[in-house]
This record gives sequence, structure tokens and C-alpha cells, in this order.
Amino acid sequence: MVKIQEIDGIDYQLEEPVNKSFVAADYVVFAIVLLISLGIGVYYAIVGRKTQSTAEFLMASRSMGTLPVALSLLASFMSAITLLGTPAEMYMYGTEYWLIWLGYLLLIPMAVHIYIPVFYKLKLTSVFEYLEMRFNRTCRMIGAMCFIVQMILYMAIVLYTPSLALNVVTGLNKWISVFVVGIVCTLYTTIGGIKAVMWTDAFQIIMMFAGLIAVLIQGSIDMGGFGNIWAIMEERNRTDFWNPDPDPTVRHTFWSLSIGGCFTWLAIYGCNQAMVQRALTCPTLRQGQLALYVNLPGLTALLTICCLCGCVVFAEYKDCDPIQQGRIEGKDQLLPLYVMDKLDYPGLPGLFTSCLFSGALSTISSGLNSLAAVTLQDFVKLVCFPQLSEERATLATKIIAVCYGALMIALTFVAANLGGVLQAALGLFGMIGGPVLGVFTLGLVYPWANSKGAISGLVSSLILTLWMGIGQQVLKPTVPKAPLSNEGCWRNSTSNFTTTMSYATDMGPLASFYKTSYIWYSTFAMIICTVVGLIVSFATGPTNPKDLDPRLFCPIFDVFCCYLPHGVRRKLRCDIDTDNAFVSHIAFDLERLLNQPFLII
Repeated sequence: MVKIQEIDGIDYQLEEPVNKSFVAADYVVFAIVLLISLGIGVYYAIVGRKTQSTAEFLMASRSMGTLPVALSLLASFMSAITLLGTPAEMYMYGTEYWLIWLGYLLLIPMAVHIYIPVFYKLKLTSVFEYLEMRFNRTCRMIGAMCFIVQMILYMAIVLYTPSLALNVVTGLNKWISVFVVGIVCTLYTTIGGIKAVMWTDAFQIIMMFAGLIAVLIQGSIDMGGFGNIWAIMEERNRTDFWNPDPDPTVRHTFWSLSIGGCFTWLAIYGCNQAMVQRALTCPTLRQGQLALYVNLPGLTALLTICCLCGCVVFAEYKDCDPIQQGRIEGKDQLLPLYVMDKLDYPGLPGLFTSCLFSGALSTISSGLNSLAAVTLQDFVKLVCFPQLSEERATLATKIIAVCYGALMIALTFVAANLGGVLQAALGLFGMIGGPVLGVFTLGLVYPWANSKGAISGLVSSLILTLWMGIGQQVLKPTVPKAPLSNEGCWRNSTSNFTTTMSYATDMGPLASFYKTSYIWYSTFAMIICTVVGLIVSFATGPTNPKDLDPRLFCPIFDVFCCYLPHGVRRKLRCDIDTDNAFVSHIAFDLERLLNQPFLII
């Protein structure tokens, strides 16, 4: 159906948009990707059937190479949330979010040289074992419970996100796709263990890049080059990167993205079980550190491609917002809609949808395996069955993974009501991951902290960030968005409109508290945990640094200020008798690190 619409005195011929759907080739490509992921799990289940133990199932017997670990680390939290949420961010708010890569530059060295070496030296299976060694069992169990709640909710968001895309491109009921993909992922994680998880991650990150690059190439061709796309972004005032406003209630600024983004992601790379567990599967610490450094260019490249894809989507729909037009339900469906509209070659929409589900599968499988490790080590063995045999422990781990898979599928109904997936996910990292980061940092960096201070700091920061985040989710303060246009739409509206989240703005005396940007949650949690923890520790009798096991402490000045005289550094580490071997193990020596050979497989 065709309509003639007059805009600025010129008659335009407009066609009513019709959402396309999958063809046979797309279903074939999508099915092949799922079968390959499942096949990797089956392969490692068969190969490891005779030798599989909890050490093999959860830690790959600490024999993984640098490359698969690096790819798995990259895939684990760069899920469909990143692939859909980042382009939607570019479309709705402009390019400022891209500056979060500055946070990546800060967090990787911190994770590599402060957190990972201590965990590796202690040969941990669950990172929360550290909290009992440093403080007490109560602190360990509270930290582990925080992680379990965070990961279950996060995985539910991750599973729901690509189901939205599949609903747009095929019309398939999104709850059917949630169930099918959740079952496939739970199955290969349960039967194959962490080796299956990490090798499927390596395959899936390749699929993620392939799908995004296809979108970027097609968009550049359609627009006569990416230069024209960027010109459109500039014309519509969407390329403002520099906002130095220090106000923490402003959603995104240079400071919130670089500093707040650093601590948001440090809560993942520094002490999240799903990430640390992968680094600990390497045979040597230096290979684990190198795997994290290899992640840095990968993180930056994936973020950049996602941002550029968002620019492509905006250039295509600059004069006809498909949300206002009613073609899609929300902003996280923008990129899949663009794929169906423009990538009309048989198989390419299937490739892109495979790319989205690869991101989801990698994150969910990593989460299930890490949840099984934490539950086994921090609850089943610790509280219920301390003498559990190796055979029964391995079986229990698999049963636990299945149970968490079922719970994740059930909680997906909650994830459907959280709004934009990118902000929801990062906000969750800050609200729950931030306090956990704070208590680990308190133990690693401050030798005076005691168990009372650690628990007080963890609980108080958790209450504060949950209050802040849930309050914002309920009251939803107004957030201004960049202007969008519907001049070229089929529907009868030729005026520009500016979209904002229009909710009640009367939030009482706590208005600024609830308006705090979600990207600052983790930073604030870390500050509160540290301050409260130290105050309570000194009030109740601080730990004597000389009585502290040196393995539980990170001599941070030895790491980043190794040029200082030895006597000065010894005083800065409070005279803790850290042995030279351990100091050299964690000292900042990038040249020596990069000279280590790759262990590829």
C-alpha cells in the first residue's frame, strides 16, 4: 500500500512498513549454531567421562591455554545485552556512552595485578573462600549469597534479551524461545563442564563479531560510506562526547563513564566468580594475566562495533522512529528490526540472530558453571556435607547447574519488566557486585580490617545501593533523550518530537538520591564499604598487620610504585613480611608478562 505525504511542499511517496520474517536459510543457520554449541558440550562430556572430577568440571584441572581463556573472558559478559543495548543507547542518547572504554583501560591493570594474583596464589575454586581466610565464615557466606542472587537475575535478563529479537524477526513466541535456548544452554553446561563452556565461548564470540560486522558493512554500503552516517549523527547533535559535569545525578558524563564505569566492570573482572574462575584455569598466573590483557583490545573492539552499529540504525530511522510508529515494542528491538529491513540476503538474519543468542549462551553457560562452583564450595561442602566424595560432588555440581538453569528460566518473567536491558544489567552489577567488590578490596588492601568491619561494610553498602537502585526503578526519574523525528513515517505526523521518560517527578527530599546515575552505584558501594569497614574495625580492635597471613594481602605499592626504595615500600605495606617470591609474582612487569609464550590449547 502506498500513500502520498506532503513534507515542506514536496510530495513523498511512502510505503507502509511491513516487518519481515525468517526464511528457511535463516532457520538453518540459527539451528546450526545451536547444534554446534550443544555438540561441543557433548564432545567434552564424552572425552572427560572417565576422568571428570570437580577439579576437571569446574577448573579444567587448571590446564586451559591463554587464547581460549581470553576469548571466554570476552564472551562471558559481552552478551546479547551489549549487542542490543549499546546500539539502542546510541540511538536514544547519542555517542557519549562509548567513553566507557576509558574505564576498561583502568580496570584491566587493577584486576590483573591486585585481585587475580592473590586468588591464584591461594589456588581457590570459589573466590569466596578468600573471605573466610581473611575474615570469617559468615562474611564468606554473605558474599556468596550476593553473587548467587546477582547472577541469577543477570542471567534471566540475558536470556530474555535475545528472545525479544527472535520475537521481532520470526514472530515466534518469546517465551518458547526462552525455554528452548535455556534448555540447550543448561544441557551443554551440565554435561560438558567448564571446558565445554570455554570452547563454546570461543566459538560464540566469533559469531558475535561476524553478525555485528555484517550489519556495519551493509549499513555503510546502503548509506554510501560510514562518513555519511557520521555526518547524519553530527547534523542531529548526537556526537557530543565531552560532558565534564561532576554532578552524579547526570546519567552519563566523562567522569561517570571513565571512573564509574571502571569500578562497575572491576566488580566483574576483579572478584566475580564467573570471570576469576576462568583466569584460574590457566596453568600459570602469567598466562591468566595475559589472557586478561588480551581482553582489553577485544573489549574495546566489540564496544566500538556495537556503537557504530547504533549509528547505522539511527541513520536509517532518523526520520521515522519505529518505536513511535508501532513497529517494535521497545528500543532493544531496534537492531534486530534493522537487520530484517536491510539484511535481506537469505541466511544473514539467521546469522545475526545466532550472533545474539551466542552472546546469551556464552554468558548463561559461564554463569551456571560459576554458580555451581560457589554453591558446592561455599554451601554444600562447607555446611551440609564436608566429607562429600569426589564422585558425589561431581554429580551434585551437575544437579545444581540444572536447578539454577530452571530457576533462571522462571525468573525471566521478572526480567521482562526491567526496561532497557543495558542499564538494568549494569545497574545490577553496581547494586550487588559493588558491595562485594568493596569487601574484597577491604581485605586485600587494608590490613587493619577485621571481620566485624568487613560484614558491617558489606551489609551497609548493600542496603544503600539496593535502596538507591530499587527506588530509581520504582520512581523512574525523568531522563532527557536526544530528539527523534517522525517526518518520514507512514502515520500522519510531520513534526519533530523529543522523547523523555515521563514519570512522576515528585520524589520528595530524596530526589537527588534516587536520581544518582546507575553507573556510579559500584563506586559508591566500594567507598561506603571501605569507610564503614575501617571505622568499625578500628572501633572494635583492628587486625595487627604483622599477624596477617601475607598471602591474603596485596602490597599495592609494590605493584604500582615498584620504583620506590624497598624500605619505603615496606613501611607502606605496614611492615607485613611479604616474601619476595610473592611480591615478584604480582609486581607490575608488563614486558616480562608479554614475553611469556602462548599456550594455545
